[in-house]
Amino acid sequence: EVRLMESGGGLVQPGGSLRLSCAASGFSVSQWYMSWVRQPPGKGLEWISGIDTGDDYTTYLDSVKGRFTISRDNAKNTVILQLNSLKTEDTAMYYCQRGDGRRGQGTQVIVSA
Repeated sequence: EVRLMESGGGLVQPGGSLRLSCAASGFSVSQWYMSWVRQPPGKGLEWISGIDTGDDYTTYLDSVKGRFTISRDNAKNTVILQLNSLKTEDTAMYYCQRGDGRRGQGTQVIVSA
């Protein structure tokens, strides 16, 4: 069974950091394009970052470029999103997503003073 389980969210002050993890089972993250998407309160889903197979080429939404870093740990079958210099507008439910659109249950990130 394919499963994606996100963790690491929480409440953080502006300027703070969080490390989100996506533990996968039922498939190998190394063989799929993996991404992170988020859904701010009252808004739609927004793609924020992706990592390709093979060369691990990464891409980012402009508003998170330089602050967020996506990576993949093939040994742990996990995809990581490091969030630095967080802003209030980063408040959202964050989801790990496989290339075919399958997502986990999400992890909540709240950035507030």
